[in-house]
Amino acid sequence: MAYAEKTTVPIEKTQMEIKKILNKYQASSFGLAEGKGKASIFFDMANRRFRFDLPLPPSPSEKATAASIRTYDQICRSRWRSLLLGIKAKLECVDSGITTLEKEFLAHVVLPDGSTVGDSIAPQLVHSYETKEMPPLLGWGGA
Repeated sequence: MAYAEKTTVPIEKTQMEIKKILNKYQASSFGLAEGKGKASIFFDMANRRFRFDLPLPPSPSEKATAASIRTYDQICRSRWRSLLLGIKAKLECVDSGITTLEKEFLAHVVLPDGSTVGDSIAPQLVHSYETKEMPPLLGWGGA
């Protein structure tokens, strides 16, 4: 069962809730981008830029039935609610001293080339586990 699979909260309201939470924790900026098959939110905090990419199902075709459009809308609302929950939980853990901002959000730090640390390191981790070799640090140097 997907989290918030029956939510009726509009996506725009969830996006505003995310922005409000980020503001509460002193994010200095906020941005939203939507593209084919995904949405992204950006924010700056503690001299870092973070990005969360939210995968979305394929948009219904022009010939889609009303039921399939409702299903698509429901999946999108549910995923946005999940993102809200995840971000809020991470920030609450940081605020209560359970973890640090760097540890909790490391995979979402945006690097100078526009990729995230998670995007950069994930293929290296796969290679490392397959070969038992340590990955180079952020693409610098070689192992």
